[in-house]
Amino acid sequence: MQHRYTLPVTKFFGFKPKNTIVSNSPSTMTTKRRLLLISNSTLHGGGYLEHCQEHIVKFLGKQVKRVLFVPYALHGRDDYAKIARQKFESLGYGLDSVHEAENPVEAVQNCQAIFIGGGNTFRLLKALYDNNLIPAIRKKVLEDGIPYIGSSAGTNVATITINTTNDMPIVYPPSLHALGLVPFNINPHYLDPDANSKHMGETREQRITQYHEEQDTPPVLAIREGCLLLVEGDKATLLGVTGARLFQRGKATSEHDPGHDFSFLLAHS
Repeated sequence: MQHRYTLPVTKFFGFKPKNTIVSNSPSTMTTKRRLLLISNSTLHGGGYLEHCQEHIVKFLGKQVKRVLFVPYALHGRDDYAKIARQKFESLGYGLDSVHEAENPVEAVQNCQAIFIGGGNTFRLLKALYDNNLIPAIRKKVLEDGIPYIGSSAGTNVATITINTTNDMPIVYPPSLHALGLVPFNINPHYLDPDANSKHMGETREQRITQYHEEQDTPPVLAIREGCLLLVEGDKATLLGVTGARLFQRGKATSEHDPGHDFSFLLAHS
């Protein structure tokens, strides 16, 4: 059985969505997936990926020699790849950027691990569709079991949809449906309501609550700066130095500390 989350994409973008991704039910979803989903690439007081570099090394292990980087979330792809390459080389891994490949699909098919960096989620998802990389990445991660690392926008596209991104729709992907590597959504960079703030705009909490006012919307795991989610098969564990909030339609919001077991979210239907 398969489950589809219905989205008002036609109304939002003004055209009919194409190539919609359908998430698999727990009975059919592979247990090979290995994901490290990071809220942010840079934490205050540290350098690029510095706050999570030990998690990255442990996650990739010694078998991985080279990582395929996807820089599509930023406009300056060459500069972005240079930053990522310097970091991963300092950790002992070679890095190839998919934007430099003659055939991006073949680059994904032949890679040992994938890292999708942050930036604008709409730009990233559109480029994934434009380069026909969504089915290729899904196969490598869900069927072949290669490690997938996402940061910020790269974490957003690992989920069912990008409906709960914080970014502006500066470009229009053909659909808001993303890779569907996990059967729920994530809100990176989550900010708690500030009771002392004079800003009268909506809080992140209010916006996620509004999302759940719509029918058939999946849970949203809101991860703060410095927070990571490790997914190994059917097990999901919160890591990092900050906690997360779980929003579920029709249920009270709950607070969770690092170390919490979120495996039940992987069985969501």
